[in-house]
Amino acid sequence: MKVVERGVLAESEPGTPRAVTTFPALAVLANGGLLATCRAGSSKDGADECAELFRWDGEKRCWSAPSRPWTAPTVDGVGGTLKISYLTETEPGRLLAAGMWVDRQTYPGQGLFNAETEGCLPMAVVLAESDDEGRTWSPWRVVPMPEEIGPPSLTSPVFRLGDGMLGMSIETNKHYGDASKWYQKVVFFHSRDGGQNWGDPVVAGEDPTGRIFNWDQRVGVAPDGRVAAFLWTYDSETKKYLNVHRRLSADSGRTWSRAQDLGFADQAAHPAMLPDGRVVLAWVDRYGTHSIRARLAGSVDADFDPDTEVVLYTHGPSGSQDSPEDETGELLSEMSLWSFGLPFAETLPDGTVMVAYYAGDAGSMNCYWARLDPDA
Repeated sequence: MKVVERGVLAESEPGTPRAVTTFPALAVLANGGLLATCRAGSSKDGADECAELFRWDGEKRCWSAPSRPWTAPTVDGVGGTLKISYLTETEPGRLLAAGMWVDRQTYPGQGLFNAETEGCLPMAVVLAESDDEGRTWSPWRVVPMPEEIGPPSLTSPVFRLGDGMLGMSIETNKHYGDASKWYQKVVFFHSRDGGQNWGDPVVAGEDPTGRIFNWDQRVGVAPDGRVAAFLWTYDSETKKYLNVHRRLSADSGRTWSRAQDLGFADQAAHPAMLPDGRVVLAWVDRYGTHSIRARLAGSVDADFDPDTEVVLYTHGPSGSQDSPEDETGELLSEMSLWSFGLPFAETLPDGTVMVAYYAGDAGSMNCYWARLDPDA
């Protein structure tokens, strides 16, 4: 596998409300079009953040200037921001945007995570539809969540399952001031009506002892219908990030295999699922090689071959993050300072794979893209 092309997806504007662009995501359309979203703000977390939309120009081999088709909604009369907006084409020409909304009024001026309690700001998952490939959008609507979920983290787009339903992966959190022990888990919701209504949550990853956290679950659906979930795994007792783990489901996310250690650390990307069943997985090795890398596996349950590994980005020594030694709450609050990461991979119509990621420094971060040839 080789990197055959690179470029800039979103260029930041230092010293402005677009100084930091992060959290890129890609969506390939049935007509061959390619869309991307990212989060922009004056810092990596704050009350001026918003979601931007980009369109790929295949002739010029570049992305359009950003548009801002969404306004963050009020939820129960409270104002907030859109930190993430993922796109899914549910049928040709019809898009579903899934956004993670953050309450910016209840705890004004506070960061997303509370370093003392490990809780986070109030959040909600919101959905909107477009019938014209993202040019106009319906108003946002809130997805009701059971109280047990707490503030819901959205870490993957809504995805189409092999049985025709839609799936949504949600990570649980504690409320901002909740100082009790955190029993974190990740759950699946299913929709039979295109995302209008969602069923009860199904546990997709959990440690009943509360020691191991399953963070940032990234989900892909293989051509044979199996669902793969890749997890950023953290040991809350040793205060160490573990290797990426994979779980598989053969019944659209209702039951899951045991977590498998993939042998490399630490934060996985949204995987690119190739039509022949192969999988390209990018990941962030933040504390080892300070880089973003990718490997290829021959199938959804196969090992990722080290000989296929490519380096997408290496962070300079001056900005490298050292191995963590802080308490869990401090680590969570420090996520707003991390200056590279969150790759997102998607298979393109020509069989190559595009990976988007962000990188820079505390005052300026861009979103970049790289195109990989899995057969090179």
